[in-house]
Amino acid sequence: MGQLTVSGRDTAYVWVGRDTGGQPDPAAVLLRRAGALLLGRAETAVVLTHDSAGRPVVRVDDVTGPVELAVSVSRTAGLVVVAARRGGAVGVDVERVRPLPALALAGRWFPPAELAWLGDRPEACRTVDFLRLWTAKEAVGKALGRGLRGGGLRRLMPTPGLPLRPVPGAEPVRVGHPPLGEGLVLAVAGYAATRVDVEVVQGPGHGLTAERSASVERTSLPVVVRGN
Repeated sequence: MGQLTVSGRDTAYVWVGRDTGGQPDPAAVLLRRAGALLLGRAETAVVLTHDSAGRPVVRVDDVTGPVELAVSVSRTAGLVVVAARRGGAVGVDVERVRPLPALALAGRWFPPAELAWLGDRPEACRTVDFLRLWTAKEAVGKALGRGLRGGGLRRLMPTPGLPLRPVPGAEPVRVGHPPLGEGLVLAVAGYAATRVDVEVVQGPGHGLTAERSASVERTSLPVVVRGN
């Protein structure tokens, strides 16, 4: 298990594990691990629940009352990613790179400026760049607490990369793309007006084991890919 870097700066921490669809749920394992490390309590003291919108909540009960940790979860085929942040709301999204009609999808879902940017990119990079924009929109929607509702796919994103960059608009939210390994695209967003760092505490090479039941491909793109 990775160790946290104590920097004193506002930081979003990321854990990655294998997800075979078995038990215990790898997301729950990672959420407990995040809560224990960032809230300074034993994993057995970490309470996992959901809010009224179905978002995960990590909590410890203190003598002065409950203390919650901002978290976000994303899944793709065979992987689960958890992000946690003490400084405020956080959002995370991950996708595996695979063949996609990037320009056609961008023309259907993204604003004209992003379609133009994607069209100017080298053809070999377009699928990854499309997924960078897509995951950014997903992560930002999670950090804002409303997902892609209300035109989230039309929300203009900053140029993909690091550090986390401000998203154009009135709300103070930042997003960026920490490297996670070949074949994966990761986006992390934080609700913040100032810099937010990102640290990958546990990467995909340190997966979790779970009893296999059924391996189901999970992605934030099923409706788009299938053309519905």
